[in-house]
Amino acid sequence: MNSAVDLKRHGTRPGPNLRRLGLCGLGLVALLAAVVATAKFHWHQRAWFYVTSNLHAEAWAGRSVWLPDYRVEVEARPVEGVNDDLSAIDFAPDRKGLLAVTNAPPIKLLELDHEGKITAQYPLEGFEDVEALAYMGDGQVVVADELQQQLVFFHLPGKPGQAIDKRDSQSLALPLASSAHNKGFEGVAYDAAHDRIFVAKERDPRQLHSVSGVKASLGGKLQLKVEDLGDWIDRSVFTSDISDLHFDAATGHLLVLSHESRLVIELDENGDLVSFRTLLGGFGDLKESVGQAEGLTRDDAGNLYVVSEPNLFYRFRKN
Repeated sequence: MNSAVDLKRHGTRPGPNLRRLGLCGLGLVALLAAVVATAKFHWHQRAWFYVTSNLHAEAWAGRSVWLPDYRVEVEARPVEGVNDDLSAIDFAPDRKGLLAVTNAPPIKLLELDHEGKITAQYPLEGFEDVEALAYMGDGQVVVADELQQQLVFFHLPGKPGQAIDKRDSQSLALPLASSAHNKGFEGVAYDAAHDRIFVAKERDPRQLHSVSGVKASLGGKLQLKVEDLGDWIDRSVFTSDISDLHFDAATGHLLVLSHESRLVIELDENGDLVSFRTLLGGFGDLKESVGQAEGLTRDDAGNLYVVSEPNLFYRFRKN
């Protein structure tokens, strides 16, 4: 009788050892989730840089972009006329608008207004995998072909709708590392004051280089200089990947975008961290996390723009 009672009791109610095992299992799951989140989103580094960057916030006032001051104004607005693969964006000050590219056939270069509406488009013929874009002024554009590891230079046509043929363009190949698994060039930015292009490799490994003398060389005076800025990445860019770059002429600072870590990071002229802001939802002004952020830029009024695949447009305004 006692054995039957014991069997019934143990069959309906776990003993203390089983309960302890269950709690340990839940604790292990929670710990693993925390480890994964820390590895993917770099929470420990975010916390450290948040504290240290805010210690010198006043010192950077008026001479930095200072990303924590930005709040979303337009969130996840679909760009009408684009169905997929909105891959990059840049501001063209002398055209008073934005330029963007799509990476899904048919590949196109787009002109957008500040609300994300298409005002002109140009078919890109002969291009394979356009993942980055920078405006160099005077109608000149550079795009990065990820698979070919090329920077391709061309001028915008005088008439909307006119095709841009890669065969009529100039290019510079930079086989800096293997582009296996489609992890090649993902970001370009142009610094007009020093006539240099920053180019970033997405990951495996993440890389950053500058190419100086670009516009002068395109004009016929060859004076290119390639510099490895990998130490900037190792020291200051605590992200899993790099999906775009923007050089801010007003401050001389470089903005780095990561879609995997959902971050925008600001670096000074020496590659040191100045500020950052998250693109995760639920932590502040964003209702939802930015999905796959592929492009960012800043206009002459100080507004920050991000585009996300498949076709989403974001605008942030500084407080």
